[in-house]
Amino acid sequence: MKTLPSCLMRLASAVLLALPLTATAQVPVAAQPNHELLLAAADAKLAANKRLVYDFWREVFEGGQLQLAERYLAESYIQHNPNVPTGRAGFVEFFGKFAKPKPVEPRIKAPLVAITAEGDLVILSFVREAADPADAAKKYTTTWFDMFRIENGRIAEHWDAAPKQAPR
Repeated sequence: MKTLPSCLMRLASAVLLALPLTATAQVPVAAQPNHELLLAAADAKLAANKRLVYDFWREVFEGGQLQLAERYLAESYIQHNPNVPTGRAGFVEFFGKFAKPKPVEPRIKAPLVAITAEGDLVILSFVREAADPADAAKKYTTTWFDMFRIENGRIAEHWDAAPKQAPR
């Protein structure tokens, strides 16, 4: 009796090893073209929080309109990205070194996948393209997340997955 299960186990293992491994291919991350759909929420507070973060991203981050930071960021803004100082003044000083004001677009330009709001948190999810480490000539997509905490109608805190970079 013990021989039969052992034989079946070896047979099953051989069959599994013989199967092609094509099921591991990635499905590319795709942006959502309808930003109004992403901004919608049944709860008015969640919709307002989404809009606050969305407009901050368009006007201050992408548009380089750092003079508008006061409208969006709390003075005591907490930054969890290891490359950017905490505080609204620190944010403005840091991005002022390389952000150049440009016309504000009506939509976020970066490929936006989703806007998620829950309580006082808003998450922007973006398509991120990167070089394949196995073949630098190839690209793949992944997802980048920025999370914001809203307090008293302003962004009070920010998180993302940025690793620490060498000083410029």
